[in-house]
Amino acid sequence: MKQEVRVYNTLTQEKEVFVPREPGRVSIYVCGVTPYSDTHLGHARPSVVWDVIVRFFQWLGYETLLVQNFTDVDDKIIQRALSEGVPALEISKRYIAEYLESMDALGVRRADHYPRVSQHIEEIIALVQRLIDEGHAYAVDGDVFFSVASFEEYGKLSKQKLEELREGTRFEVDPKKRDAADFALWKAAKPGEPAWDSPWGRGRPGWHIECSAMSLKYLGEEFDFHGGGSDLIFPHHENEIAQSEAATGRPLARHWVHSGMITLKDAKMSKSLGNIVSLQRLLQEYPRGLLRFYLLSTHYRSELEYFQGKLEEMAKGWSRLNDSARKLQEDLAQGQNGELTGFDQEVLENLARLEGEIVEALSDDFNTAMAMGVLFDLVREINAYRHKGGVHSQVLQKAWDVLKLWAGDILGILQLEQGRLDGLTDGLMELLLSLREELRRERNFALADRIRDGLAELGVVVEDTPQGPRWKV
Repeated sequence: MKQEVRVYNTLTQEKEVFVPREPGRVSIYVCGVTPYSDTHLGHARPSVVWDVIVRFFQWLGYETLLVQNFTDVDDKIIQRALSEGVPALEISKRYIAEYLESMDALGVRRADHYPRVSQHIEEIIALVQRLIDEGHAYAVDGDVFFSVASFEEYGKLSKQKLEELREGTRFEVDPKKRDAADFALWKAAKPGEPAWDSPWGRGRPGWHIECSAMSLKYLGEEFDFHGGGSDLIFPHHENEIAQSEAATGRPLARHWVHSGMITLKDAKMSKSLGNIVSLQRLLQEYPRGLLRFYLLSTHYRSELEYFQGKLEEMAKGWSRLNDSARKLQEDLAQGQNGELTGFDQEVLENLARLEGEIVEALSDDFNTAMAMGVLFDLVREINAYRHKGGVHSQVLQKAWDVLKLWAGDILGILQLEQGRLDGLTDGLMELLLSLREELRRERNFALADRIRDGLAELGVVVEDTPQGPRWKV
């Protein structure tokens, strides 16, 4: 843990040296999805980013605790349930399962806890009552509102002033509110909605209070990281800070980390705009390693562009990295031992330096784009070594160890199995290549070339090597 990690904090708008709340442990709360529709590419980005951050901290020697919630009680879920004529919790259960299945397929490790609003009503009611008792909230006809005027630092995350927020209110203000900027902690029940008993009558939680109650339960009154998309900075995370810190008198999170949006033709990808890209469909069409390569190719705080053909464009670099790793793995089996030459020593030193640059890139606000750039430098280094006749097992092993650790175990972009093809197609390919080899032995080169050229038209490249034919998408 001697490696210094610097993190950009949305709250201070500066990079800060990470100092954990508890030595040797990293505590993280990430706002999850509202499960009322298909999982999309926009959901995948923060999930993959935090997957890499957790893996990196674990490599540094920290214990990690990751909590990611599901907002399974929400207006959009209720609307979907009413339109389908099924219970709201049935809708959320369906899409939670679909989200987790998609994340598994993307190689995202499961969080330690996935709390749901519906399972934490008791904790939410207790927190709302605490805020009422301490003068930060008030009940009116079954609704409970947070009084933003009671929290002097309101607006510190989004850098907005309370007076400007009041003046900028364009929607009709609920007459029950004392202040236009106040927000709901508890909502009185309406016909057809899920509801629970409370001291203020039957109702359901507001959006913001859920995360405060669940982070308090699983991580305590203060934790290391709070993450989510940049679209959550206001009002969601601003309101989380207000209600949590008003209740506890302590900072909610030490570092606020927000990932940028994915854009489609200069528009933010969102369900409300109807321009989402289904993650399940992408996973059926492309390798998970390529999808992760794309999602990590830009710094997490920047916007990430997506358009038709983007993944095909990204596939060139991703395939080059994986092809080099595959060839290195094959050459390693043929490596030779013996005394290291000066050339061998020089390459070993360069590989160690490049690995250090990868660590430094990830230590500098989790810069995956820079880390991947260094991985390509490493590939060029070892390719040049082999091209010049380098065969020492120690050098080849070092290169393989670095690639496997950082491209494979940490970033998750290394995928040495063949492309997007399933087991059945793998078998068919082996059969075709075996038939082609038999035709070549019989000197029927015209038909053998026809197989090769036909596969090329389908996007499958056949390479003839001393170890036999090899194919790739």
